[in-house]
Amino acid sequence: MKHSNLRSSNHETIIIGAGVAGLTAALHLAERGLKPLVLESAVRVGGRLSGGEEVAINGTSFRLEHGVHGIWSPYRNFNALLARHNLRPVFVPADDETWIYRRHGFTAQANVGRSIRRSPFPAPLHYLNLFLNPRFLWALDLRDWLSLFHVWAGLVFALGIDPIGENQPLEGLTLDGLTRRWSPALMALFQGLARNALSAPPDEVPLSGFLAFLRFYTLLRRDSWAFSYLPDEGGASITEPLAERVKSLGGEIRINTTVDRLTAESAGWAVHSGDQVFTADQVVLAVESKAAQTILAPLYSPHFRRNPVENGEKAEGQGGFFPRSTSNAVVRLWFSTNPRRTGEAGIFSGEFTGHNFFWLDRIYNQYRRWGRETGGSAIEIHIYGPPEVLARPDAVLIAQILQEVTSVWPELRGARLGQHLQRNNETHTLPAVGPAETHLGTVTPWPGLFCAGDWVRHPSPSFFLERAAVTGIAAANEVLKLREKPEWALVEPLPAEPFAAWIEKLMRQGRRRIRQKRK
Repeated sequence: MKHSNLRSSNHETIIIGAGVAGLTAALHLAERGLKPLVLESAVRVGGRLSGGEEVAINGTSFRLEHGVHGIWSPYRNFNALLARHNLRPVFVPADDETWIYRRHGFTAQANVGRSIRRSPFPAPLHYLNLFLNPRFLWALDLRDWLSLFHVWAGLVFALGIDPIGENQPLEGLTLDGLTRRWSPALMALFQGLARNALSAPPDEVPLSGFLAFLRFYTLLRRDSWAFSYLPDEGGASITEPLAERVKSLGGEIRINTTVDRLTAESAGWAVHSGDQVFTADQVVLAVESKAAQTILAPLYSPHFRRNPVENGEKAEGQGGFFPRSTSNAVVRLWFSTNPRRTGEAGIFSGEFTGHNFFWLDRIYNQYRRWGRETGGSAIEIHIYGPPEVLARPDAVLIAQILQEVTSVWPELRGARLGQHLQRNNETHTLPAVGPAETHLGTVTPWPGLFCAGDWVRHPSPSFFLERAAVTGIAAANEVLKLREKPEWALVEPLPAEPFAAWIEKLMRQGRRRIRQKRK
C-alpha cells in the first residue's frame, strides 16, 4: 500500500503531543480562528498530567496518575491561561512541608515549608528563619555551623549567575560539585529539595539546571515558595477541559496516534504515523525530550546517533542538545490509622530510599472522605533513582518504602491496608541549559517547524508546567506571525526582592570587572 493512498488532507497546523505544551499551543491557535490537528500517542490527553487507571483498596476505587502535582505561584502564564477560559479548578493550598533527615541511625524531623515562605527576612536571607526552628536546629551538628560560609557562598553564586537568561550551560558542573564542601545535614536538605523537583541524584543534576531551579522557585522571592495542589482528579482536571476547549473552537485531537518522523516537503511538512501520513503547512513539536530527539533524528543527518553527554544527549551530525528524560517510581500505601502530626508533604533525605512524600488524605477530597469514614490514611512516595534502586523488583521496593515509613511513623506498624507501585517511563525532564547553537528553541533551523515543551530553550526563567505553557504560547505566536494574525503577549515574571536584586547586581558587576581585567 502506497503512502499516497493514506495521506490525509492538508492541515493548517499539526501539533504533535497533547500535553500541556501542545494543548496550550493548540488553544492559542484556535482562539485566533485556526483549526489545528493535535496528534497524541497515548490513549488519553495530558502527557504527564494525564489521568490513569484505578486501583481498588478494601472495596474503594482510587484513580491513579503520574504523581502529585503542585501549581506554584510563579506559574503566571499557566494560571492566566486557565483563568481566561474559566478552567482553573479549586486548588488545594499547601500547608507545610516536613524535612526528614536520617544519618547513621539518627533521624530528625522539621517543618520547613512555612519557615521559608513566611520568613520575616528578605530574600535570599529568608532561609535564616530555619535557624529559629528548634526542630531544625536539632538536626544540625558542629559541622553544619562550620560550613555555613560555604552554604552562603553557594547561594550567592546562584544569585550572581542566571543560566537561562545568560545562556550559561556550565557544562560538566553538577549539584554534587557545588555542595561537596557543605556539611552532611545542610547538603542533605538542599540536595533533597533539588531531587524533589529535578528527579535525579545530585551527581547527575546539571549545575545550570539546579541554579535556575533555585532562582525560580525560592531564591529571588519568598512568595515563590508558595504553591497549591491539583484537586481530586489530578492533572486530568486541567488537561481534559483544555482539550474540550480546543475542540469547541474547531481544533481536532486524535489519540493513540504515534508520530515516527517528519519529512520536509515543497509546501510544508509530512508527519508520518505508521503507514499514515498527515501534511501541514506548519508543525509544532510538543513532545518530551527523548521523543523529540527520535522524531527529529532524520532531519539532523543520515548518520545521526545518540551521544550521551554530561547534562543531556547530543545529536551527532548537524548537532543538537536534548536535556535528559528520567524515569521514576511511585509507591502508594494505605493504612487503617493516621500518623502523628506532620506536614501534608515533605522530603526524605540522607539514608532513605524514597525522596518525597504526600499524605493524600490531606490533599485530595476523595481520600479525605475515605479517611473520615474509615479513620485511615494514605501516603504517596516518589523514588527518583539511582538506576540500581529503580531496577529492584516491585515487592522489594514496596517493602523498603514500607519499612522506612513505619520507622518514621511507628504508630502505622501493622496497620497497612494495601499498596501499589507505579513505574513512570523516561518522560520527566532533567532541566539543563545547552549551548544556544545546539539547544533547540521554539524556532528551529527548519522553516515552519517549531518546538514547545519544558525542555525547550526560551529566555523565560520558568520550569515544568510554566515552561510548557510559555513555549506553547511562543510556538503558537510563530505560527500566527506566518499567518499574519495577532500574537499573544506573555505574562512577565515578578522581579526579585530588592535585597536579592541588589546582591545579584553586585555579583554581575564583579564578574564584568573580572572579565575586563582578563582581556
